[in-house]
Amino acid sequence: MSAEQVRLWAPDAEQVELVLGADGGTRVPMAASGSSGGAGTASGDGWWSVTADVAAHGGRYAFAVDDGDPVPDPRSRHQPDGVHAASALVDTGAFPWTDQGWGGVPMERAAVYELHVGTFTEAGTFDAAAERLGHLVELGVSVVELMPVAAFPGRHGWGYDGVALYAVHDAYGGPQGLARFVDAAHAAGLAVWLDVVYNHLGPSGNYLRQTGPYFTDRHHTPWGEAVNLDGPGSDGVRAYLLDNARMWLEDYHLDGLRLDAVHALHDERAVHLLEELAELADALTARTGVPRSLVAESDRNDPATVSRRGPGGAGGLGLHGQWADDVHHALHVLLSGESQGYYGDFADPGAVPQVLGRTPFFHDGTLSTFRGRVHGRPVDLEVTEPWRFVASLQTHDQVGNRAVGDRLHHGIPAGRHAVGAALLLTAPWTPMLFMGEEWGASTPWQYFTDHEEEWLAQSIREGRQAEFAEHGWAGEVPDPQDTGTVAASTLRWSEVGEGEHAEVLAFYRALLHWRRDTAPQVRGTVGEVARQPDGTGGEVLTVVRPGVAVVARLGGEGEIPVPLPAGDDGAPVRADLVAAFPAEVGERLRGVVGGPDGGRGGTQDDEEAAGELRLGPDSVVVVRR
Repeated sequence: MSAEQVRLWAPDAEQVELVLGADGGTRVPMAASGSSGGAGTASGDGWWSVTADVAAHGGRYAFAVDDGDPVPDPRSRHQPDGVHAASALVDTGAFPWTDQGWGGVPMERAAVYELHVGTFTEAGTFDAAAERLGHLVELGVSVVELMPVAAFPGRHGWGYDGVALYAVHDAYGGPQGLARFVDAAHAAGLAVWLDVVYNHLGPSGNYLRQTGPYFTDRHHTPWGEAVNLDGPGSDGVRAYLLDNARMWLEDYHLDGLRLDAVHALHDERAVHLLEELAELADALTARTGVPRSLVAESDRNDPATVSRRGPGGAGGLGLHGQWADDVHHALHVLLSGESQGYYGDFADPGAVPQVLGRTPFFHDGTLSTFRGRVHGRPVDLEVTEPWRFVASLQTHDQVGNRAVGDRLHHGIPAGRHAVGAALLLTAPWTPMLFMGEEWGASTPWQYFTDHEEEWLAQSIREGRQAEFAEHGWAGEVPDPQDTGTVAASTLRWSEVGEGEHAEVLAFYRALLHWRRDTAPQVRGTVGEVARQPDGTGGEVLTVVRPGVAVVARLGGEGEIPVPLPAGDDGAPVRADLVAAFPAEVGERLRGVVGGPDGGRGGTQDDEEAAGELRLGPDSVVVVRR
């Protein structure tokens, strides 16, 4: 058997023991770094170490600090027996990678597909998800964004209550499963991003307080005390997070990270943690030639998040992308008619023209009535590229945080769903889909947990029921602890090729393939957006960009004539059809503008030949100009 060095950062400890074996039957005293023993503070860096034969004890180990109960390694790579049990040794360098020729996907070419490993397939594993990669390739996306896979309590969960940030959730397939998935994705030509949560840890299984000053009461978040990024002892905390990001990007060959709720990373240092993370990713990109992208979820509407940093830059943090929720909100209100809560401001008729035609931020220094204050800052798209903003119709948040997890397309006609897809996928922003959206999945996506502490489970049940009741919801909220909630949220792949699902999928594919084959500058950065009543109670919405035009009708009654947008010379557009919904609209138009191959054929109706088409309620046409 071979011995190896085991280390723990515990700067305030008086003594630390390595606890060997799953049953914790053997304890070995550890020494503070740079000394033969004594308090960790004596060495100055707070690290403790010992050389021991962990493999001889089943590869399981834990730590006891100041005679306390054993706790898992904060940097554990695997928790096969759960987040409360001993950690397991993992050699991440032993995986037989085959992606040596992988060149990556730069942010400007990204079309993102967000998926939750546990409900993407019935098996809920990395290996099962890898079997569906062909669907994503055919769909036309280029990036798979995995929701958090850091170990969390129980088998089922969203992953945002992770507590072992270095460990890969065992129920999904553990470290080897993640490596196999990334390797398979790269072989299929897909990049993989991972959602990571650095702003808080979950309430169950969070043992970081027993080992170091990971949290501070100097700042607070919606989840309680903030992660200690700028107080005493924060050097070690920042190293913990930076090393974690490095591990995902290097050891697991990931192409990027989505950083959860960065507005809750309270950091008053001169150099923000986000800037250090961006520097780390950029250095890795420069060294390997494979792009590494960091994308922030931010509530600030501040382009400085993605502005260039350092000398000659724009004084920003230098991240590569950020979510633009205002685009989602404006499209959601347009398509669904909902205007309660934070959707209220987006009922403004100017919201859609602004987020589709001028800027990803509706609130760019304007009053947010939901917040009761001015919010956001303008974006200069001559300085900050539009593809740095990630926009969506649906996300795990916007679906799963509804009372019953209903998706946008569950409450609207399929044609209106297609209108939303056309507006999103022809916009200059980087698009992101939520799993199942592309075929109008019938399944909801609900909130679920698997806590073993009944007090915590009951608190979550009661809290969600009360929260939605405050907003007027009179029905029952699905029990997060019920395995039936997980089952209801799992995609049904059998419906992909059925009826209307298949027609929606074909529409998404056509748009994503057009986007994949079209340069960002051809798609345009600024669009002309017009909204006009159709005379029957609905409206006609037209978006014209340098390389593409969208003509959509929302609601109304019967078919009406709708003119195609005119070209720069005032003449009707003569261009190739990209996609249409329903399909028969495209068939009628194909004789006018031609198909994807540019050919024209068939008999042209006189009105259509003059640049006019007929649209029924909730239908859309996309043409390449």
